[in-house]
Amino acid sequence: MAVHQSALVHPSAELGSDVDIGPFCIVGPRVRLGARTILHSHIVVDGDTWLGEDNQVFAFACLGAKPQDKKLTGKEPGGLLRIGSNNEIRENVTIHGGTPHGSGTTRIGDHNMILAGAHVGHDATIGSRVVMTNAAMVAGHTKVEDRAILGAMAGLHQFARVGEAAMIGAGAMVSRDVPPYALVQGDRARLVGINLIGMKRGGVPSAQIALVKKAYRLLFWRSGTLANRIEQVQALLGHDPIVLRLLEFVRESRRGVVVPRSRQEQGDEAELADA
Repeated sequence: MAVHQSALVHPSAELGSDVDIGPFCIVGPRVRLGARTILHSHIVVDGDTWLGEDNQVFAFACLGAKPQDKKLTGKEPGGLLRIGSNNEIRENVTIHGGTPHGSGTTRIGDHNMILAGAHVGHDATIGSRVVMTNAAMVAGHTKVEDRAILGAMAGLHQFARVGEAAMIGAGAMVSRDVPPYALVQGDRARLVGINLIGMKRGGVPSAQIALVKKAYRLLFWRSGTLANRIEQVQALLGHDPIVLRLLEFVRESRRGVVVPRSRQEQGDEAELADA
């Protein structure tokens, strides 16, 4: 274990084997750092915050500070922040713990890349192998499932969800739920297709990709009520596990799911592209 002489580590903090704490870091009394975790420099880890093994945290990140919630009086005990293993948390990232007004815990999974300037709000849940690109912002009470990608400066509204392996385009403002494997962009974010590259990289077979494409066409690009379209997809394609997960996600949505880009919007963009 190596702790730089300029770092301030509370005696009550729990440090795993071979932890490396660089210059000018501050580690609070309720913090636990798993084995081989590295705090590079100028990092604050406070609150009831646990990091698993083999994490790397880069300069000026702040983990576990008091959440940005106006309902808090300052008298509440600090919420929990639980971060898994093998995460890369880059410069100036902020991640806040939970609050009594939510689940009480902010959770980050494993093997995530949270790039410079990104923010994860209180009571949020981030899965595993997620990429949050520079300055992506995830508000409180949100959920981002495994292998999702948030583009640079994307914003996720409170209580909204992003499904497994969905991709959010750079600068998108997401106020509704984004289904698994969706590709969305714009302000407000609109559905433009499926994350085909992500599915191929994830090893999804071509035949299954074709089923997901068909499911998306029937669910989002056909007339009729959403309930009727869900029933139709269930009857035709309900044997496929990815399609079943898609249907489950849509049924569970409380905010409503993103809607497809309109033909007018597509036409306007085509005109701009030709100009």
